[in-house]
Amino acid sequence: MNILIYLIVAAVIGWVATELMHDRSSLLINIIIAIIGAFLAGYFLSPLFGVGTINDAITVPTMLVTLLGAIILLAIVRLFRRRR
Repeated sequence: MNILIYLIVAAVIGWVATELMHDRSSLLINIIIAIIGAFLAGYFLSPLFGVGTINDAITVPTMLVTLLGAIILLAIVRLFRRRR
């Protein structure tokens, strides 16, 4: 049951990130973006803010840090797409 809740929260966070970055993606891509964004946020943003990610617990601060990680991931992907 926890994995289902985790995937639903990841899908919502990925969707919000893609909407904020004006990027259209499928549900699976949204989940992947949020999960990778959570890992990136765990390494780079969690030590700065002192807050975990949705990999640790699902709370409002962890969702915001994960959202920020997903937005940063989308910005990096967009940067590499424009170079082509």
